[in-house]
Amino acid sequence: MPTTYIIIVTYNAMKWAEKCFTSLRHSSVSVNCIVIDNGSADGTQEYIKTNFPEVDFIQAEKNLGFGKANNIGIEKAYQEGADFFYLMNQDAWLYQDSLEKLLEVYTHYQNKEEIGILSPMHVDGTEERLDVFFERYLARNTHINRLFSDTFYKKLKEYYEIDFVNAAHWFLPRKTIEEVGGFNPYFFHYSEDYEYVQRIMYFNKKILICPKSLVVHDGKQDFNKTSHINARRVQREQRYLNPKFDFNKEILNKDFLPDIAKQILKLQFSNASDTFKEYQYQSKRYEEITNSREILKNKNAAFLNLSK
Repeated sequence: MPTTYIIIVTYNAMKWAEKCFTSLRHSSVSVNCIVIDNGSADGTQEYIKTNFPEVDFIQAEKNLGFGKANNIGIEKAYQEGADFFYLMNQDAWLYQDSLEKLLEVYTHYQNKEEIGILSPMHVDGTEERLDVFFERYLARNTHINRLFSDTFYKKLKEYYEIDFVNAAHWFLPRKTIEEVGGFNPYFFHYSEDYEYVQRIMYFNKKILICPKSLVVHDGKQDFNKTSHINARRVQREQRYLNPKFDFNKEILNKDFLPDIAKQILKLQFSNASDTFKEYQYQSKRYEEITNSREILKNKNAAFLNLSK
């Protein structure tokens, strides 16, 4: 039986801790669990240590964000011989056969080198419908799969290809870790999974949805939940970091300088000021972006230290 490590980053997780960690005990596939706590202040640490002593608990010195904390768990699991890495949000839990069904798809898939990420079907906290974000990912992929039609006509396949799924539930083979690596520390929280998927695609790997595997993600069912994020900034940074596309100082200048000039000519001085501030922000991070691109374009364990 392959060794599966579940990696969970916690930050004030008391609302979900009992369901989350109890579900791991009931999994039909035996798992090891590593928790990296980002500085909870609601008793999460004590609760997990007391009630789930089997969990390998790591207390971060400060809030590292989602990606960096996950990388710590990935490195430890790899050094301990993990065959599979299951990244799971703290506001999530498994069903008894969730991992079993994922492993069945992996086992029967002919070209395993193609698999970057296996994903179960994300159900929301009511456990009566799909997570609204997961449903949106499926809907925008009808051009490459017909999962909805196959569901309606009771002709479901074992798996379907998709272009993105968030990292609330990711099942990663060891080969993915060795070739794609870990999360890019450029991002603190939000967008790190988008950037990771860009690398999955860059290395010609696939994301597969497994309809027979169900899991719960009790996330907020609101498309505006990330409205505090500067969407245009994040989209630019994702594009700049995408290894499929070129990025240099000229491209950065073209993204901003013509707009600034037009806004000034139209006497839109406030808009011009905002655009210039964003240009300054991106310019300051230019070297960090270019250095990051050099790392992630190489087929190795980017952003990870896998040596013992």
